[in-house]
Amino acid sequence: MQSEVYDVAIIGGGIVGAATAYKLQKRNPEKRIVLLEKEDLLAPHQTGNNSGVIHSGLYYKPGSYKAKNCVDGRRELVKFAKEHNVAHDVCGKVVVATDKSELPHMDRIFNNGSQNGVEDIEKIGPEQIREIEPNCAGIAGIRVGCTGIIDFRGTTEKLAELVPGINDQSAIKLGHEVLSYQVDGDSTLINTSRGNFRARKMIFCGGLQADRLAKKDGVDLDMKVVGFRGDYYELTEQGMHKVKHLIYPVPNPKFPFLGVHFTRMVLGGVECGPNAVFTFKREGYGKTDFDMKDTMDALAYGGTWKLFFKHWQFGLDEYRRAFSKRLFLSRLQRLIPSLTMDDIEPGRAGVRAMALGNDGEMIDDFKIEYKENSIHVLNAPSPAATACLAIGEEVANMARDRFGLN
Repeated sequence: MQSEVYDVAIIGGGIVGAATAYKLQKRNPEKRIVLLEKEDLLAPHQTGNNSGVIHSGLYYKPGSYKAKNCVDGRRELVKFAKEHNVAHDVCGKVVVATDKSELPHMDRIFNNGSQNGVEDIEKIGPEQIREIEPNCAGIAGIRVGCTGIIDFRGTTEKLAELVPGINDQSAIKLGHEVLSYQVDGDSTLINTSRGNFRARKMIFCGGLQADRLAKKDGVDLDMKVVGFRGDYYELTEQGMHKVKHLIYPVPNPKFPFLGVHFTRMVLGGVECGPNAVFTFKREGYGKTDFDMKDTMDALAYGGTWKLFFKHWQFGLDEYRRAFSKRLFLSRLQRLIPSLTMDDIEPGRAGVRAMALGNDGEMIDDFKIEYKENSIHVLNAPSPAATACLAIGEEVANMARDRFGLN
C-alpha cells in the first residue's frame, strides 16, 4: 500500500507538539501536516498530568529562552483561551516566605520577574498575605496577579482541532506509536504501530521519549532524559476552604524544583504538591511502577549518579514523604499551619522529563537540535505548557529557516 505523504510530520501529541502543529499550519495553510501520538488521547503524559498553572515568568533567569517564552507565551495563551472558550482563570498567586533565610532568594526572584517584564507583581507583608489567603502564615511574600490556572488538556485538544480546520488534508493520528523512520529519497518513511506515513520534514516533540527519538535519528546527544514522579494530595471537602487561590513557597535555590504548593484547579478542587522522586518507569504514575529498560537506561548514565550524589539528602527526604502522609502534611503546614490529616487525601501523580547533562546538572533552559530534515525539541520543562504557543512560534521560525516554510 502506498504510504501517505505529508509535508511535515510532528511526533508527539502533548501541548508543545499540538502548538507547533497549529503555528505551522496557520503560517502554511497549503501544507499537509500530520501529528502522530502513540497514546489514544492527546496530552497523555506531562501535559495532562501537571498542576495546570499558568506561570508568570517569575523564576527564570533574565534573558533565557524560558523567561522570554514564558512571558510572551502566557499572554498569548490567555488570549487563546478567551477566544476559544478554554477553561481558565487568571486568579493570581502568592509566593510566601516563612523564614528569614528565604528573604534574599525571594528578593532575587522578584527582581527576575521585574527584569522579565512580568506585570502586576508586588512585594507584600504578613497582613496582605492574610488578606489574600486568610489561612496562610508567612513573614513576607510576592503577590503575582497575572498567574492563573487552565485546562491544559483542553487547550491541547483545541489546538489540535484547529489544524485540520485550516487544511482538511492535515490529520491528527492517535494510537500511532512511531517505531522507526528512515530517509527514503526526498522524504522520510515513518513506520508506526498502525501503518506507514511519509513526510518531507519531521519535528519531534517527544517529551519523556525525546532523547530516544533523537538517538534513533542519529542526533549526537550530550544529555539524557531521566523521569521524576510528582505525587499530589487533594484537599478534602472540609479542608478546601483553607485555600482561595494559589500558594507557593519561596523555592530553595539549591534544588531544581519549586517545592510543594497549593493549586486551586480550574475544573474543581485544590491540589497540594508535588514532591519529586526518581521514577523507575518514565511513564509510570504509581509509587511502585517499574520498567527494566527505563531503570537500566537511567542508572547506566553517569549523570544520574552525579545528580544523586549531589542531592542525596534532598532525594531521601522526598522519598520518605512519598510514602508518608504525615511527613507530606508537615511540609504543607509550613504554609498553612491549621491543616490536619483529615484535610488531605491522596491524589494523582505526574511525571516530569528532566534533561540531565553528563555532569549531572539539570539542563535548565529549552534545548532544540537539528538534523538535515528534522528538528528535535529535546528539553521543554516547566513552564513549557504555559509557553507552548511561544515555543511553537520559535519552532515554526526554525522550520522557516531550515526547511524553507513560511
